[in-house]
Parts: sequence; structure tokens; C-alpha cells
Amino acid sequence: MPMYRGQMFVKWVFENQHKFQTVRRCSSSLRYKEVEESATQTPPEHVASPVNTATPSVNPRPQITPEISFKYDDLQVTLAAPYQLQPKPEVTDLGFGRYFTDHMLRIHYHKDLGGWQKPEITPFENLSIHPAAKALHYAVQLFEGLKAYRGVDDKIRLFRPDLNMERMNLAAQRSGLPMFDGDELVKCMSRLIQIDQEWVPHSETSTLYIRPTLIGTEPTFGIMAPDSAMLFIILSPVSTYYKTSGDGAVSIFADPNVVRAFPGGVGNRKVGSNYGPTIEATARAAKLGHHQVLWLFGPEHELTEVGAMNIFCVYVNEHGDKQLSTPPLNGLILPGVTRRSILELASQWEDLTVKEEVLTMNRIIELNNSGRLLEMFGAGTAVVISPISRVGYLDHDIRIPTMKQSQPVFQRVKDTLLAIQYGHIEHPYATVIS
Repeated sequence: MPMYRGQMFVKWVFENQHKFQTVRRCSSSLRYKEVEESATQTPPEHVASPVNTATPSVNPRPQITPEISFKYDDLQVTLAAPYQLQPKPEVTDLGFGRYFTDHMLRIHYHKDLGGWQKPEITPFENLSIHPAAKALHYAVQLFEGLKAYRGVDDKIRLFRPDLNMERMNLAAQRSGLPMFDGDELVKCMSRLIQIDQEWVPHSETSTLYIRPTLIGTEPTFGIMAPDSAMLFIILSPVSTYYKTSGDGAVSIFADPNVVRAFPGGVGNRKVGSNYGPTIEATARAAKLGHHQVLWLFGPEHELTEVGAMNIFCVYVNEHGDKQLSTPPLNGLILPGVTRRSILELASQWEDLTVKEEVLTMNRIIELNNSGRLLEMFGAGTAVVISPISRVGYLDHDIRIPTMKQSQPVFQRVKDTLLAIQYGHIEHPYATVIS
């Protein structure tokens, strides 16, 4: 009989442990409220105001910070056993997203258990989710992309991870997924990278790609905010994203019959539903000899994005000055971290005018025909900078003299970004993982 009572007690504790967890998490809400209030009293550091006119037109910082979030201090780590470790590929064989490191970060969210659960780092493994999970049926999911760079001093750096966290929270807010404290996720992410640090390539042509993902896991039909979710991060050593032409540039195809996003939609959020539907159009462009699609919008055929990149062009403006332009953040395009960094950095160069403006295909053709269009390039985390030498559009085959410039802006931008990312220069954009 005593043994039976002991078993019953253990069974009761097991079945009711979530109640203890709920009490613990709710009791921490006051501390998070204090953190939130102190954060609003101490504004984050910013780069000095740019000399010229361009600054991002939309501040992507969420207006709502959750009072209860997971905490780095609760992180639990289970290291992979020796037999679970994978051989590391040669840098020359990496490609993009083909290999994955030995560990992953996972954080569950259960509304009935008080919200976010303890973060855990575990050996890399397949996920197990219910076939009715909302992520599988209604695209209740989102993701981010950033990189870890091994610098010339052998230190590992992240590039403006706070902006990725802000953008991720905005996407969560739009998708009905739980928000979180971005600083806590960066700390958990940094620990994961520390554990798998030997997967960060010892090369300045390769990096460790970081993929935070948040999915709705509630196993019920019905389009509504899920009561359960899972946030996870996986890591992948990568090299070049695009295969380019012999001169290192890409060719793009502008088809006005397809659109990537529309006003009021989620073109400015990094959700999977923005990308899957682009596959057919991209494959059609490839059959015509192009690398990517230039997405247009509206009767004037406005430029929005190219592939998964933000687009820039360099031309001689009406005043005879060299100008770097990119479409404004009007809800149709993703507020790229690389895009924002280019605008902020280039705005400090006195020999260049920087501007966010609506660009149409007729404008591009006009500038090119008059000899004033100098360069076009795409920019994003995966590709950094990708020069563009050709645009296919209706019956036009537009040749862009990007690779013919003696001192191209795209190369100057790329060199500046890489110098920051690989530690050639000290800069507040780079966060060193201690």
C-alpha cells in the first residue's frame, strides 16, 4: 500500500506539472515589465545621422513587447553524442543550404501552459508535428535569415541581429503567432553558434547561415491564432547563393503578368507564402535564360524586388550627380537589413546622392537609352550584393552597363559590408559573439 500511494503521488505530479510551470512563468511577468519599461527609457544606439537624404521610411520596431517571453537564463543544453556528429564538408562543396550543423535550438509555446516554455539546445533531429498543424494547412509560419561570419581575427560576428528580431516579431504579430523578447533569442542563438562554432567556415567566401523559424503547431482546422507554436533555429554553412554569368552578374526577367505582393498584403513580412508561389515564375524565367524574376506592380510597372533581394540602381540624375536609388518601403517589399544598411552607409558618402523613390520600367528604359543608367544590383543577406547586367522585359532586352564601370558603386557597397562583417573594420553593426 505505501508503494502504491507513492506511485499515485508521482503520477499526480507528472500530470499536473504544467500548473507549477504556469505559476512560475506568471510570477516572472513583473520582471519583464520592468525590463520593458527600462528599454523604453534607454533608446538603442543608432549610427550617426546620414549626410544625405535617405533614411528608411518605416521603422520596423514592433509597438508591442510581450510581458512574458522565454529567457536565456532558462536555456537547457543537451550535446550531441560523438556518434551523432556529422563530418564537416569542404568549403568548396558547400553550395547553399545543403548541410546542417550538429545542434539546433527549439522553444515551444503552449497557451494553456502559460506561454513560452524553456529554450533547449539539442542534437539536430527531425521535427515531429501533428498532420493538422496550422503551419501545414494555412501557412501560419514565418522565418528569418541572418549569418555568422568568422572574422580575420578568428572572432565570430553577427550583423545587426536586432533588426532581424524586430522584423520577425512584426511577422509574428501579423500571423497571429506569439511574439517574444528578441534580445533573449539572440542570446540563445549565440549560444547555439558557440556550440557549433567549428561549422563557421574559416573563409571570407563562406558563412554560417542562421534560419530562425516560427510555426503554428496547434492540431486543429480553422483559421485562427494557434494556441501552440514552435520556434526553432537551424544552422547551415553556405557559400554562393546564385550561379552567375561569366562576368559575375545576373540576368533578370521582368514579367508584368505576375505580382509578388499587393497593397495591404504581407509583402513586407518574411513569411513562406511570399516565396512558394514564385517558383513557377522563376522556372519560366530560367527557361528564357535569366537567373531571377524582377517583380513589378501596377499599371506603371513599378519595380519592387528581384528574386528574394531588394533592388538598387545607380544613375546620373537631372543635376548631373551620381544617384543611388531603391524603391520605398510602401508595404510591397521586405524591409531588408542589407537594404537598410546600404542606405545608411551610402548616405554618408559625399560623392553620392541616396534616395528612396518609385522606379518604373519606363524610367529604367529612358535612363538606359540616354546613357545615364550606370548600374543595377540586388542586395540581401543570402547574396550580399548581386550585380545585374541584363533585364528582359516584354520585347526589350535591356543591357545594363553595371560591369563596365571603372569604380562601380555596387563593389564599393559590397566591400564596405564585407569589411564590417568579417572584422576588417570595427563597426557598431557587427556584434561579436564572445
